[in-house]
Amino acid sequence: MPDTPTAPVLLGNRPGSFPHSVLTERHPAIIRQVRDAFPYEPERQHALDALLANCTEGTIEPLPADAHDRERWAAWGMDAYAGQSWHDVPWLWSESWFYRQLLQAVGYFGPGPWKGIDPFRPSKRAELDSSATDDELAALDGLAGRPADEQGQALLHGSLWGNRADLGFRLSAEGTDLAAAVPALVADDSERLWSLLDASPAGTLVLVADNAGRELVPDLLLIAHLLDHGTIGRAVLHVKPYPYYVSDATTADVVDALRRLVEAQGAAAGYGRRLWDALSDGRLTLRAHPFSCSPLPYEEMPDDLRADFAPAAVTLVKGDLNYRRLVGDRTWPPTTPFTDVTGYFPGPVAALRTLKSDVVTGLAPATEKALVAAEEQRWRTGGTHALIQVRA
Repeated sequence: MPDTPTAPVLLGNRPGSFPHSVLTERHPAIIRQVRDAFPYEPERQHALDALLANCTEGTIEPLPADAHDRERWAAWGMDAYAGQSWHDVPWLWSESWFYRQLLQAVGYFGPGPWKGIDPFRPSKRAELDSSATDDELAALDGLAGRPADEQGQALLHGSLWGNRADLGFRLSAEGTDLAAAVPALVADDSERLWSLLDASPAGTLVLVADNAGRELVPDLLLIAHLLDHGTIGRAVLHVKPYPYYVSDATTADVVDALRRLVEAQGAAAGYGRRLWDALSDGRLTLRAHPFSCSPLPYEEMPDDLRADFAPAAVTLVKGDLNYRRLVGDRTWPPTTPFTDVTGYFPGPVAALRTLKSDVVTGLAPATEKALVAAEEQRWRTGGTHALIQVRA
């Protein structure tokens, strides 16, 4: 990004800031949620108590010498940050570190009886099995008779809004007009995204997934639609190699979502069966690269991951965390061009994201002015606004 001035990296040491609230309020709440979700034995409960004390009042303590990924985390900054407050290291790093330490505390990496047990699985399953998911899947029946381009646009908006996916099926696109005083969709490069896909018929779509459950289902539906209509010939779905950020999708979550579709009624079941077949015959491929759970921006991705993204017709990056990693977790002026901060990416890239943290780029000056006038800075973190941005 030679022509883009570097903005300061976000830290969590400013009281009242969103990063500070995550470190001091959200992380302790997550520890309590995990403790309540499982009947952990005393050793695990003591480890969770120790993590609570450490993440709120302590300093960065390196992983045990026998940790399977100690060398990897040393390369990612663990040794450099050891002894520093969680609040004084980059926020992206300390957030990722929290989830790695949480898995350590519950025995996820073993050895022992809790090895491989996802501490967030109960909440993921509850959302996936909810009546709200039933309603969203039933909406697919009404979509089936629409023209293919209308179906595609609706499914794209379903993927964008995630667990507000019902908005995606309202083809009137209520609240997405950029001419509105306070638009819900603050940037919309969807036409450019469709042009990229149309320019590479039967090409490969790479989708970097965000959340499981009701947010993963629309991603899978979009992939199914693109495969069904020959817009793409193949899809590569990147998920997390282990539980991360409470709801981030893993391979197990993909399987759960596919089963939910296959066992549904109506059009949803058809989508599920076609996706199941696509995964079985290689048209849909899963990836779970270790870097997906790293505390670093994608600008620092390893060569093998770069090689995976480079030949794609487009890499579609989903969600807030992936957006922060894509553009850099920095206090960019909101009008900083998205194309400038993603210039390093090895191929065409698009971001679908609801705004749930401070980082944002690529806004028109008038859009930023209207948002600030109406909501001050609350629009950045409330999840009520979204964006579709593309760098070809």
